[in-house]
This record gives sequence, C-alpha cells and structure tokens, in this order.
Amino acid sequence: MNAPCALEFSGLAKSFSGVRVLTEVSLTVPAGHTLGLVGENGAGKSTLMNLVAGNLRPDAGEMRLNGVPHAPASSAAAAHAGVAFIHQELNLFPNLSIAENIFLTAFPRLGGTPVIDRSRVHARTAALLTEVGLALAPDTPVERLSTGQCQLVEIAKALSQDARLIILDEPTTSLGAHETATLFALMARLKERGIAMIYISHVLADVLRLCDDLVVLRDGAVVGQGSCNEFTHERLVSLMVGRSLTQFFPERKNRPAVEPVLEVCNLSEPNIVHDISFTLRRGEILGVAGLMGAGRSELARILFGLDPYAAGKIIMEGESLGRITPKQLIGRGLAFLTENRRAEGLCLEASIADNITLVALRDQTRTPFRLLDFNRWREAIATMRRAVRLTARADDAQPVRTLSGGNQQKVVLAKWLLAKPRVLILDEPTRGVDVGAKFELYQLIFELADRGAGILLISSEIEELLGLCDRILVMSRGELRADLPRAEFDREKILQAALPVEEGNA
Repeated sequence: MNAPCALEFSGLAKSFSGVRVLTEVSLTVPAGHTLGLVGENGAGKSTLMNLVAGNLRPDAGEMRLNGVPHAPASSAAAAHAGVAFIHQELNLFPNLSIAENIFLTAFPRLGGTPVIDRSRVHARTAALLTEVGLALAPDTPVERLSTGQCQLVEIAKALSQDARLIILDEPTTSLGAHETATLFALMARLKERGIAMIYISHVLADVLRLCDDLVVLRDGAVVGQGSCNEFTHERLVSLMVGRSLTQFFPERKNRPAVEPVLEVCNLSEPNIVHDISFTLRRGEILGVAGLMGAGRSELARILFGLDPYAAGKIIMEGESLGRITPKQLIGRGLAFLTENRRAEGLCLEASIADNITLVALRDQTRTPFRLLDFNRWREAIATMRRAVRLTARADDAQPVRTLSGGNQQKVVLAKWLLAKPRVLILDEPTRGVDVGAKFELYQLIFELADRGAGILLISSEIEELLGLCDRILVMSRGELRADLPRAEFDREKILQAALPVEEGNA
C-alpha cells in the first residue's frame, strides 16, 4: 500500500523582475519519506522551499499539503499548517534560553490568562530535548551551544509545532562527524513516525544514503527525478551541471617558491592555541585539517588580528607584524575569507558592486581629494566579476542577499582579489557551494597561488585538502600535530593526527 502524499507540487512557476527562476516544477513527497533535493547554487532550490514555507507566493501552479490546497500567506501560516523550514543559517536568539527559543511564538499559558506556564514550558522542552538527543537543561542559554547543538534545537522547535513536513537546508555544513551522525539517527526516527522530510545538500553521498527519492533542479526546472537507487554520484553531477564532470580538481600549473611569505613562531593563547609554528611560502597552498574544536578558525582569527594572542610572533615578508589591527593587516596585503560569509563577509543589504569594492574603495579614487573615479570603479567591478565568474543574471545594483550561496561566496572572494592580497586565509571557502561552483572556486585559488600569493586553506573536507594543497597541517585541541608534504598525504594519517590523544590511543 502506497504511503499518503504529504506534499505535492503541480506546475509551480516563479519569476523575479521578469527573470524566470522556477519553470513548471512538479513533484511529490509521501508521508514518512525523505526527498533529496539537489542542484547547483541558483538552481531554484531555496525559492521552491520558500514557496512551501510561505515566504514567497508562486506565479502559477498549485501546492497540496496532506491532500488539501496549500497557499500560505506567511511563514506563520505555513507553520500552522505543519511545515517547518530549518535554514542553513540558523534562526535562534543567542541571548535567550533553549526553552524560550522553542516556544518564542507560542508560549503555553496558565488557564485563560496571559501568564506563561513556566512548568509546562520546562517539561515540554525537556521532553523535546530528549527526543532529539540533547542532554541539556531547558534554561541553557543558546549562546553556550555548539552549532550542531543549535541545529538540533531547531529540529526540537519544529517538533514542538507538530510539523508533518520538515525541510532541512544544508543541515550538516557546520557539523562535526559525531553531530552529523546524531542528526541522521534522528532523521531515521522521524521517518518512522511518518514525518516527511525534504533534504537539501551538496554532499551527494549523504543524499544518496539518506533519501528515498531524488529530484534534481537545473536552471529552475526538474531535469531528473526518481528513486535514489536509480542514481549514481556521477549521474547526479552530470544532471546538476548539464555536462559530465570527470575531473573534480583543476590542473595545477606551478609549484610554490622557496621564500616564505608568512611565518608563525610559537603562537599561543591560553585554551585556544598552543605553541603553533609554521611557514607559508610564496605561491603555496597550505591546508589546515582538524576536527571541530581543533582551533583552526581561532588560529585564522588571531592571524588576521581579530582575536588576541598571549605569546609568539607573526612575521610577514620578513617583518614582524606585532599586535596590529585588521585594517593595518589588509594594508600589508593580508586577506581573510571567514567561515561565516553572511555574518562576517558580506553586507547583505548592500549591492554586489558595493560589496566587491568594499575593501579596495580607496584604490578607485582620484587624488588630491580622493574623489571616486566612477570609470575606474565600474571597470574594477567588471574585471572582478569576470575573474570569479559571477552569474551574468545578477545586476551590479542587486542586493547581495538575493544571490545563491555560491555566488555570494564569489562576491566575497572578488572583494579580496581586488585588494591584491599577498597572503589569503580561506576558512571553509566552499561550504554550502555546489560541485560546479566548487570547481570554479578551485580554479581561482590555483590562479591566485600561481601569481605568487600564499594561501592558508582551512577545510573540513579531506578530499578538498588532498586535491588542492601542497602541504597539510593537522591540528587537534589547539596544537599542531602534523605537517605533511604532498608525498606523505594519507587520509588515515590525517585523521589519526586530528584525533585527541586519548581517543587516538584508545
């Protein structure tokens, strides 16, 4: 007997400013099934899900939820109908407790009064936390939680609303292996309860393993759908990008020089990093591997002057930098693409043009009064757009928040490329980026290294480090555990060095 249909799309279409982003999309999600939704950045996945979640209205077509027409006028209406949308960028208030975040829009009341029933809130939150596998007190402030724990709180929030359809958008991008396993186990339990899920991810191996059915979007249209066992990794990639992609990493033309561009000597900050020393050479791509909490991002923030350090030296091109500000470091030729592009790398409401020229605006002016040279400014933007292969469909004046994740990442990279850095720190540069856009970003990284820049590449994807780097550093608990040249690259060796000592020796 077939499972009842939880969600059905029929001929959905959507345009923005005359540009068609969804064309005649039709699909179904049975109750108790997980549908994998894949496609390149900009393929229309988020737009489609925003129609279900009530954030957008379709121009044509019909949606049905649990057999009845579904046309929510708002996200609140969609939630009331049983839809929960867990975004890649989590929507929790860090200054509030777990319980307050879960019941923020629907606190239980005492009788008919406006007084919050605190005991019910506490008891219900405790039960939800047990259900999602979080051993935390309901009154724990969210600011104390890891990203993975926040992800599980978002799911607990969805369960509190009796959601029958849960949309998970790139849920594992900030999770470690243990947290990811916890999430997948929870998804299996939710399926058993008859809850339908839509799982959006660029990690195709996870999609193939977790999902019952698959839908592939390209340029806003369905180009492939069916049972997961009908797809291979290679077929998915071909459908997503419209061509066969046999080579996932570009060819490297040059090798690094001998002279150092950045030297880190005995860098330490209590409880963060301890006695870190390494050398980054001109034209070298130096990878940094490690598990969550290893101190990789913290090290990057120290190098860029965002966080303090207690001891050690940072030397750039033979000159000790001392404790100077990020602005001064940018002037010296240091750039930092942060892990969180939306919160720290972009001005989301500003235009694409303003974001690209944000760091190097002074270079687009005329002396003596530093007036903006609009011709030079426009030429710089056009040059950077070509360099990073930014989508031609986006206008310079378009707010950067309207771009897909991959194109947002390209804007951040364009901003730093325009500053002509001699050292570029990249923290998870391809997180949430599709396979086609990844290849383009890899080409840009190689081109920058070939021009002589030293690149420090932090990534949680071992395959990415193996494919891109000349050398890999491995960190664990704030310490440097291994420094591996390309000839010694080995997945098991990297993982062994990344594990805490007591676990590695167990």
